[in-house]
Amino acid sequence: MTSLVAIGAAIAVLTGIGAGIGIGIATSKAVEAIARQPEAEGKISKALLLGCALAEATAIYGFVIGLLIIIMLG
Repeated sequence: MTSLVAIGAAIAVLTGIGAGIGIGIATSKAVEAIARQPEAEGKISKALLLGCALAEATAIYGFVIGLLIIIMLG
C-alpha cells in the first residue's frame, strides 16, 4: 500500500515538469517579442508575468496534492 502512495505522490508532483517547460517556452517567446518590438516591452512583460504565475500555481497545486496524498494515505 505504501508504495502505491509514493507512486501517486510522485505522479502528482510531475506537474512541476510541465510548468517548468511552459515557463521556459513563454520566457523565450517574450524575449523574442521584446527583441522585435522594444516599445511593447511593458505589455509583453505584464502578460509574461501573469502567464508564469498561473503556470507556477499549477505546479504548486500538484506539489500540495502530492503532500496531501502522503499525509492522508501514508
